[in-house]
Amino acid sequence: MSPKGYLIAEAKVHDAAAFALYVRQAQAAVERYGGRFIVQGGRTEVLEGHWSPPQRMVIIEFDSLEQTKVFYRSAEYQAACALRKNAADMNMLVISGIDNLV
Repeated sequence: MSPKGYLIAEAKVHDAAAFALYVRQAQAAVERYGGRFIVQGGRTEVLEGHWSPPQRMVIIEFDSLEQTKVFYRSAEYQAACALRKNAADMNMLVISGIDNLV
């Protein structure tokens, strides 16, 4: 079994109404490609270091790193991204989980 894939994003929202349209369309794409939200917004607190907490943080789990990329490149998600273009600044990355803790 391959490790899970995670999409991690931080957003700085400039237009809440336009961002809400993006969120609805993005959530539908996440579900279609088998993603599961682990974190969606919520309170952040820096415990150590010089990290500037993001306005909004999202972590989505997929069955694999490849499936995470399939979701990101999908026509459905890219259409959602077009809605977000002027609504928010976004930083996003994918990362693979671990095979086993043992």
